[in-house]
Amino acid sequence: AWLGLVPRQHSTGGKTRLGRITKTGNRQIRTLLVLGATAMLHRAHKWDSAAGQWLCELMARRPRRLAAVALANKMARIIWALLSRKEIYRPAGVSVSAG
Repeated sequence: AWLGLVPRQHSTGGKTRLGRITKTGNRQIRTLLVLGATAMLHRAHKWDSAAGQWLCELMARRPRRLAAVALANKMARIIWALLSRKEIYRPAGVSVSAG
């Protein structure tokens, strides 16, 4: 939510309605994440991973811009987890050898 990549909520009477992204937070970081995600959309069918499959299924159901924002949100969460835990990125299923 800090980057503005989450949908705005319009809730009433127990019914939750999600709208456009909130666009709060740092505009430049949000722009870079969405641009990077948009570039990755073109290569999603070549990925042999769970993330590639997730993105291809999402693009089949939703518009491309919405899929780009969803991927940008996912990347922001990964970045936040790495920074808060002071770790390096290790994709699932890939072993890192010391050498």
